[in-house]
Amino acid sequence: MMSQPVRIAMWSGPRNLSTALMRSFENRADCSVVDEPLYAYYLAETGLDHPGREDVLASQPQDWPSVVAAITSGPVATPVQYQKHMTHHLLPAVDRGALAGLQHAFLIRDPERVLVSYSKVRDEPTLADLGLPQQVEIFERFGGPVVDAADLLAAPEGVLRRLCAALGLAFDPAMLSWPAGPRDSDGVWAPHWYAGVEASTGFAAHSPGSSDPLPDRLLPLLEQCRPFYERLAAHRLRAEG
Repeated sequence: MMSQPVRIAMWSGPRNLSTALMRSFENRADCSVVDEPLYAYYLAETGLDHPGREDVLASQPQDWPSVVAAITSGPVATPVQYQKHMTHHLLPAVDRGALAGLQHAFLIRDPERVLVSYSKVRDEPTLADLGLPQQVEIFERFGGPVVDAADLLAAPEGVLRRLCAALGLAFDPAMLSWPAGPRDSDGVWAPHWYAGVEASTGFAAHSPGSSDPLPDRLLPLLEQCRPFYERLAAHRLRAEG
């Protein structure tokens, strides 16, 4: 009888290297991935008009109980399943207790850099768009390893080794690079959002535009974000120590 798979729920905000980290795990021979399974539910509930909205709605279940059942107890063909979750998709109606069977982990990034990047695709982002309150909520309820995107870019192998150890997995050097191009496992929204990661073959040392200044209009939002980020950053994994 096959043992139960390890189901990793990686909770991230937008513009956080989340797709690159999904690529890293998918390059393991023992791992399959699930890309943003609550996205259609989120769009259906909020009515937001994201790029490719109708395709997203048609590609996934739009009710959260079906999604949660699939990610917590649905069939998995590999020993490890990596689930890429956007924390802002976790709307209040979703039963947090139903997520208890997952192995939770958290990907964070300095909110100033997030806002600089996100403001290029949405003029007036809000705290709800970034999902930081939900990320802290899940961390405080379930715990789990925290990875900062800056640390991951600075020392990919060291941080991935520590992340794997925290998740009870052996580190696989295959996680450090991957073939360029799209994946069948990518969500249908990939053509709108994944151009950068499709061109990548590993964790880039520098993100274009990462030194751009934050628009003054977003300074109040940055102050809202910082306490949530700092709550999580206090627990982030380092390459050593």
